[in-house]
Amino acid sequence: MARTDKIREFLNDNEGVIISGFANIFYYSGFTSEDATLVITKNRQILLTDSRYIVQARLQAKDFEVFDVATDTAKIIKDLPIDTLGFEENIVTISEFARLQKYEKKLVPMSQKLSYPRRFKSKDEILKISKAEELSCSALENVIKKMHTGMTEKEVAIELEYYMRKNGAEKTSFETIVASGVRSSMPHGVATEKLLEDGDFVTIDFGCVLDGYCSDMTRTFVMTKCSPVQKKVYDTVLKAQEEALSKIEIGKKCADIDKIARNIIEEAGYGENFGHSLGHSVGIEIHESPNFSPKSEDFIEKGNVITVEPGIYIENFGGVRIEDIVAIDDKVKNLTPFTKELIII
Repeated sequence: MARTDKIREFLNDNEGVIISGFANIFYYSGFTSEDATLVITKNRQILLTDSRYIVQARLQAKDFEVFDVATDTAKIIKDLPIDTLGFEENIVTISEFARLQKYEKKLVPMSQKLSYPRRFKSKDEILKISKAEELSCSALENVIKKMHTGMTEKEVAIELEYYMRKNGAEKTSFETIVASGVRSSMPHGVATEKLLEDGDFVTIDFGCVLDGYCSDMTRTFVMTKCSPVQKKVYDTVLKAQEEALSKIEIGKKCADIDKIARNIIEEAGYGENFGHSLGHSVGIEIHESPNFSPKSEDFIEKGNVITVEPGIYIENFGGVRIEDIVAIDDKVKNLTPFTKELIII
């Protein structure tokens, strides 16, 4: 089944969709440039891009009619025998919406319907995410051999990113997080010029894009020496993660998995120090659906690929997060082959 057939399943004969967000453009067509628009109806699938990418589009999106966006867009869309055009309301800007109105079609928000199939990863997609995660693990194994007191957080991030790019990554999944000392209490503390110091927690959260799919992992280390309190915090986070991982199975509520980890952290006295959700889905984008969160109404289904990343963050002390990716396929598989034993560097 072609991916575009998943759209045609919910379209009537008089309906079409216009896709302008990169994730869905790549998912449905295979085209790797953001300078594109897809138009899909029951009978046609069209890719519009500018003249710089026409040849690339014809090579990558072989099942699409390819046209020049500058000269053909308005005429093509106006002439389509449809009266309704679905669009990505979470992507389209006000100015883009004004342009869509000129095409003389009834505009209907369809972001959720268009993105929904991406929840269910194929075996091929899972393999791509797994390879990206393996590359990230290799990068981290390489960098911890080089880490030392006096090194800056930015230097750690640069080493990670250089290794991943050198070994095939297209880019990072997101801005690399390296947060040390009291800065590790910031869940998204991106790398700075701060030096790694004796006794610092160092939380490293990063990923890469390989073959169009993201990886994501987090590990927390300690520089040279570990206090009893640091060990307690680390062990609590690890226990919460491992217990949650052990309970993941098809049919369970996502919110219940979040609750398993959250309860362990609360029982240890750190409930107020775990503010974010337990995990998010990963794919073409670094944050997809469904999520392990207290408010989630979703159930775990085959094809979901989702992170499990509990954390404890104590202001003016530091923090710990441990993150793996799991894929729910024929069985639940952890895609993050990196030790979770506390490493003192």
